[in-house]
Amino acid sequence: MADDVFKPKLGKIRSRGGKGSRKFLHRVLAATNRVGGYRRLGRSRFTGSRLGRASGAGQVLASRDRYAAFRQRRVIIKSRIVRLTGKGMQGARAHLRYIQRDGVTREGLPGELYNADQDRADGTEFLERADGDRHQFRFIVSAEDGVEYTDLKPVTRRLMRQMEVDLGTNLDWVAVDHFNTGHPHSHILVRGKDEQGRDLVIARNYMAHGMRERASEIVSLDLGPRTDLEIENRLRREIDQDRLTSIDRNLLRQVGEDRIVSAVDKDAFRQSLRAGRLQKLKRLGLAEEITPGQWRLEEGLAATLSRMGECDDIIKTLHREMKRREIARSPTDFVIDAGDELDKRPIVGRVITRGLSDELNDRYYLIVDGVDGKTRYVEIGKGEATEPVPEDSIVQISARDIQPRMVDRTVAEIARENDGRYSIDLHLDHDRTATEEYVRTHVRRLEAMRRLTQGVEREPDGTWIITPDHLEKAVEYERERGKASPVIIRHLSHLSLEQQLESDGATWLDRELVASDPVLLSFVVKYPWHSIHCINR
Repeated sequence: MADDVFKPKLGKIRSRGGKGSRKFLHRVLAATNRVGGYRRLGRSRFTGSRLGRASGAGQVLASRDRYAAFRQRRVIIKSRIVRLTGKGMQGARAHLRYIQRDGVTREGLPGELYNADQDRADGTEFLERADGDRHQFRFIVSAEDGVEYTDLKPVTRRLMRQMEVDLGTNLDWVAVDHFNTGHPHSHILVRGKDEQGRDLVIARNYMAHGMRERASEIVSLDLGPRTDLEIENRLRREIDQDRLTSIDRNLLRQVGEDRIVSAVDKDAFRQSLRAGRLQKLKRLGLAEEITPGQWRLEEGLAATLSRMGECDDIIKTLHREMKRREIARSPTDFVIDAGDELDKRPIVGRVITRGLSDELNDRYYLIVDGVDGKTRYVEIGKGEATEPVPEDSIVQISARDIQPRMVDRTVAEIARENDGRYSIDLHLDHDRTATEEYVRTHVRRLEAMRRLTQGVEREPDGTWIITPDHLEKAVEYERERGKASPVIIRHLSHLSLEQQLESDGATWLDRELVASDPVLLSFVVKYPWHSIHCINR
């Protein structure tokens, strides 16, 4: 009978239990916080970097001798975790289509999707299997000596097999190799599920260090460790580069609070590198010699050099695309940052190409040959935020307005009259002509601001707390929102100039011919704009 005794456990209705129901990790973290965290125990603060699979391998690989890395072939790996909920699957489909686009192979053909067993994998089947997954991993693997490989598939497959060993599970993945840049690289998409169908969680230190070390091992095994001559030649080439280099990073690690660093080194070769690089930085206006051998580095040197490297990459992209289209332009006609110009007036021109400025984060750019003869590189934001723009179409690009909207001003006005509070009822009392559906648009605006910037606060009864600086918070919200889509693209004509000249119907050129304030056309293509401008005049 004793075994049949029922002992109820009192608690709230629908409660799943008291403290015992909490996850073990949460209880450990709570106990740690009560004693003041790991710092009070003389240990480093918990960051969660070792949570997930392969944390031990990542820790070991990250702690290797720094000088041993000089011998190994360098591999750069960019990683990103993408949530597939909401519009995530739509973005995954677009990303898969883009990495298989035309012109990415050595022969200029579309990219070929492959996996562990097949040289031609089915992307549709991969996405169908991923339907319902919480997240997806995206990796870009680029070996510094990738040009030495005629085929990257074996390297990618060996890396993924090693990852399966480190993670302790089979992986469902597909990949595409790109040879359309100076550094051949592979795009790898991995499902966020393990072989048991559970969510796959990879330790942060393994994604940050472990994968890179594994890939470096594979490439070093194939091509052999770098020789002293290879290392020295690579470092010599860094002296005159207009970008952030390993020499700069070494200087920044040794710089003091007064921004002063010494050019002297015990090793004669390293001293020659430092001295040569500091002279280059002096020519760039980023370093100043205070006394012989003592140099002061400019504030923000790393950010400035990184930006210079980005600009150099953009210029190379402009040259490559204009050469591909057989369009002659002087480098003085290139505009690599049109942001300030867009704030003053829109840009009108024909689209040369649309491409990815950040392949991992799905951010795009347009190269536009403007009617004023300038060729511009314009960042247009995330792919799903902008519609595809065909080449040779005529567009108008303007900056997105970040000023407060009328709904923001209305909310601020009502809040001022009600001690900093806003609600549907207060709005209806303020404006007797407003409908409840119209008022709900203001609530949706506040909810969007709350989710993106935490700029407003909602109480349980539906009342909103509006601070006096609400309009400034609205500007900040628009600025954050504009990061996904910083410009507005208006399609003036889907027809190319050649098609418009031969068209029997009314075209954009025809509308400009009769406009009271026509666009001045002054650049030259196969059909010269200036001749059209003469007709216009």
